[in-house]
Amino acid sequence: MPADKNFLDKSVTSKNQSGIQSLEIGLSILDVLIDRHEPMMLKDIAETMQMHPAKSHRYLVSLIRKNYVRKLDDGRYGLGDRVNALTALGHTELSQNNLLARLTQVANEIKDTLNCGVQIAKWFSEGPIIIQSVEPDSPISIITRIGSRMPLTTSATGQLFASYQPDTIIQPLVEAEWQTQSEKDGVDDWQRFTRLQAKIRTQGYATVTGDMLMGINAITIPVILPRLNGSNARMTADTEPSNQALPLEYAITIIGTKEQLPMSEQQNVVEQILAIAQRYQIA
Repeated sequence: MPADKNFLDKSVTSKNQSGIQSLEIGLSILDVLIDRHEPMMLKDIAETMQMHPAKSHRYLVSLIRKNYVRKLDDGRYGLGDRVNALTALGHTELSQNNLLARLTQVANEIKDTLNCGVQIAKWFSEGPIIIQSVEPDSPISIITRIGSRMPLTTSATGQLFASYQPDTIIQPLVEAEWQTQSEKDGVDDWQRFTRLQAKIRTQGYATVTGDMLMGINAITIPVILPRLNGSNARMTADTEPSNQALPLEYAITIIGTKEQLPMSEQQNVVEQILAIAQRYQIA
C-alpha cells in the first residue's frame, strides 16, 4: 500500500509539472485572437498556429462553448464575452490605479529620447490641468507647472483637448478666454477655431510655436486607451467629437526650445513620440 501511494504522488507531481497540452494549445489560439485585435478567418488562425484547419476548428468549438470565442456571421472568429469582461476589469484597474504611473513612464522615456520637458494633463470641467511634469536634463524656462490650467486657444494642450470635446462644452470656455485677451488679432473667430479643431483631429496631435511662451515649441498627443471593441481609430475632420465615442481625459505635451523641438522635424518627432506611446498601449 505505501508503495502504491508513493507511485500515485509521483504521478500527480509529474502531471502537474508537464501540464495539459490540449489546454495550452487552446490558450495559444486564444492568444492569437487577442494579439490580432480583430476577428480572423479559420485558415488564418490555422496558419498562424501552424496547425491543420480541422484541428484548429475543434479547439475553437470548445472555446465558443465556454464563451471565450464567438463566431461571426461572416465566418470569422472573434473574442467572446468572457474575454471582453476580463479586459474591461483590467482596463478599469489600469485607469484607477496604474494609469498615472504608466503615463509617467512614457513621459520619462520621451524626455530621455528628445531631451525635452514633458507634461501630463487631465481634463476637468474648467479645462485641462497639468497633473504631472518631467523636467529635461537641460532646464527649460517655463511657467506651466503642476496645477496650471492650460488655455484652450494658445496652448497645444488646450487646443488638443478643445478638438476632442463637444463644442457645447468648448465654445463657452473659448469665448470666455477671448473676452480676457486684450489683443484679438483675428483670433476671436469661432469659424477659424473650428477649422483648427478639424485639422488637429485629422492629424491626431496639436502644435504651437511660441504662441504661449516666446521661443518655446510644444506638441501634444491624446492618450487613447485600449477600447473593448478593439477600435483605436482617431477622429477625422468630419467626425463629431464625443465623450461617448472617444472620451479624452488625458494628454501628453512635449515642450522644448526651437532647437530642441524644431517644427521642421515635426513629423519625425511625432513619430518618435507615438512609437513610445504605442509600446505602452496609450496611443
